[in-house]
Amino acid sequence: MERDGVEGLGSATSPLLLAEKITGDSNKPTGDHSITPLLVFSTFVALCGSFSYGCSVGYSSPAESGIMEDLGLSVAAYSVFGSIVTIGGMIGAILSGKMADLIGRRGTMWICQIVCMAGWLAIASAKNAWCVDIGRFVVGVAIGILTYVVPVYISEITPKNLRGRFTSATQLLVCCGFAVTFFAGSIVGWRALSLLATIPNIVQIVCLFFVPESPRWLAKLGREKEFEATLQRLRGTKSDISEEAADIRDAIETLKHTSDEARTLELFQKRYAYAIIVGVGLILLQTFGGNSAVSYYLGTIFAKANVSTSVGPIVFALLQIPISIVTILLMDLFGRRTLLMASATASCLCSFLVGLSFCFQELHYLKEFTPILTVVGIMVT
Repeated sequence: MERDGVEGLGSATSPLLLAEKITGDSNKPTGDHSITPLLVFSTFVALCGSFSYGCSVGYSSPAESGIMEDLGLSVAAYSVFGSIVTIGGMIGAILSGKMADLIGRRGTMWICQIVCMAGWLAIASAKNAWCVDIGRFVVGVAIGILTYVVPVYISEITPKNLRGRFTSATQLLVCCGFAVTFFAGSIVGWRALSLLATIPNIVQIVCLFFVPESPRWLAKLGREKEFEATLQRLRGTKSDISEEAADIRDAIETLKHTSDEARTLELFQKRYAYAIIVGVGLILLQTFGGNSAVSYYLGTIFAKANVSTSVGPIVFALLQIPISIVTILLMDLFGRRTLLMASATASCLCSFLVGLSFCFQELHYLKEFTPILTVVGIMVT
């Protein structure tokens, strides 16, 4: 399971928030704001998108045997089904920024959840490989957009003193969706599991009618009255929003005076080289670490290692929730860099253990250690 423990890797950054960092406005003492019911409800509704992402990641492993048997898929054909969600996610990621700017954060989430639900229904009613592949691809496109717009929306509606804690919840909900899908997959068939995956889609589609649009996006469009009214509702009627509103306006003005091409070209300056290399390198490390592949085919891995395919994946999925909670709590205590180094080292050693266990199995040497090494390696990874 991918763990986004570094700021900027697991979540998207709004251009308006980036402008605040560039101009230094984010360092101004704007005052702390309390948590309001509307802020909590809006965050919950947005996090349904993260839960949907967890469902899509956790679906392929418990559904593998059922789909292959019912539709007569080969291992290669099912591999296409399992991985095509990533291709859809890449396309969705390309579309996400422009879409969120054109129709707003709330509108983007609404459309994405409708598309995602259509994809799950296509999988549930599929009669052949093409139908499940198309449904999985459509889900991937929607998820690719949601993974951008959800953290952006949450970061734009929360005050600075709460932003870190609220945006960290995205990864927690991904793990919750992952765990629930694994658990449900051990009880119901793959078609019913597809229908269950539409529940967070439906919840978000309905609840989005009752949450406000991002005040930053409203300010960007020049809708001043709506911007101030929305910001006041999110912060509470007794809260002073004047300084925060001024910061947002300054950030927007900074963006207006800087073209997209100029901002892109700035990234190629020598002073940014180290930061870009580190940032891109961390993304590649996370991607090529293979955690997603392990999640997609967890059932098969445990079966090859002679580990229970019903208990093993459920325990693995359930472990993700407390680990994510601990990560959130430790992030500010030890820092992103320390946690990243520790987790990368542990992941490397545990992947080596899994590989060693299957090596023993192939060589018919110490085969009794294969289940133990596999369980330890997978669980800690």
